Amino acid sequence: MEKLTDWKAHADNAIAWIWSALPNLIWAVVILIAGIYAIRLINRLVRRHFEKRDYDQALERFLQSFIKIALKLILFVLVITQLGVKTTSLVAILGAAGLAVGLALQGSLANFAGGVLILVFKPFKIGDWISAQGVDGAVKDINIFTTKLTTFGNQEAIIPNGQLSNNNIINYNAEPMRRDKIDVGIGYGSNIKQAKDILLAICKENENIRTQPAPEVYVGELGDSSVNLTLRFWADNEVFWAAHFHVMEEIKYRFDEAGIEIPFPQRVMHTIGEK
Repeated sequence: MEKLTDWKAHADNAIAWIWSALPNLIWAVVILIAGIYAIRLINRLVRRHFEKRDYDQALERFLQSFIKIALKLILFVLVITQLGVKTTSLVAILGAAGLAVGLALQGSLANFAGGVLILVFKPFKIGDWISAQGVDGAVKDINIFTTKLTTFGNQEAIIPNGQLSNNNIINYNAEPMRRDKIDVGIGYGSNIKQAKDILLAICKENENIRTQPAPEVYVGELGDSSVNLTLRFWADNEVFWAAHFHVMEEIKYRFDEAGIEIPFPQRVMHTIGEK
């Protein structure tokens, strides 16, 4: 009989606690639903604001991600507080959790700091073709923790911002034009002046190659089996590779027509017959 009485007392206490906590629980659900809707609305307004302004795309996406995370964190605090968790206790819990998470996620924090450095110093922007961490590609997106590249083969490469900001980066679009350097060898019996004239004529006829600075050709090396000529010319970034491949192909055609030998490794075999 005493056990039945104890069970009934516990049940009454539980029901009383539920009724006392029910208003806070309902308000917490209301705050959660209203907060989710408000976050979506604010994100939509922020996106529209950026669309009307001429901000850097990388900065826009970074700020949108940061604002979304910050708003969700604020909503979480409001909901937890409404459920009865005291602010001082919540701060202590968040502080301890923050320390533990910070120690566990040192790499992520470094990536976040790297993303901030990239946005502040702007070593590249979305659309630039860069070479970093052994990967070449066009910058597709700059997020809080990572940067996405689209490689030449149309694969997506994801590089952590921490590594990206602390290592060498080559930005091929930093300047409006680039200089190409093509080395080509000719035989020692070939006419150097004729070969140089042909290379300059190829550049002159190609509309993608700039006349200023003017193309130049010089003898770069007297090799073991060839005279190595070096051709240098400038082209705008948009047509750089078109100019490069056209020149490479024309060199072979023109040298063949002029009888200029392009040496290549050969192996000569002598067979000694039996007498």
